[in-house]
Amino acid sequence: MLKLLAMKEVYLKNEDGATAIEYGLIAAGIAIAIVAVVFTLGDEIEATFTEVETAVAGR
Repeated sequence: MLKLLAMKEVYLKNEDGATAIEYGLIAAGIAIAIVAVVFTLGDEIEATFTEVETAVAGR
């Protein structure tokens, strides 16, 4: 019975999966930030590239 209780304690203290979940949450946060920036500045970035393309093609 003591061995079973000791195994339970080891299982509850195991944090291997927690690290993977934390990295997943960080990656999701970064992805959300990138999407927000693209939606916010997307039209301005497209206009800038179009302007540069026109300038290069006109030479």
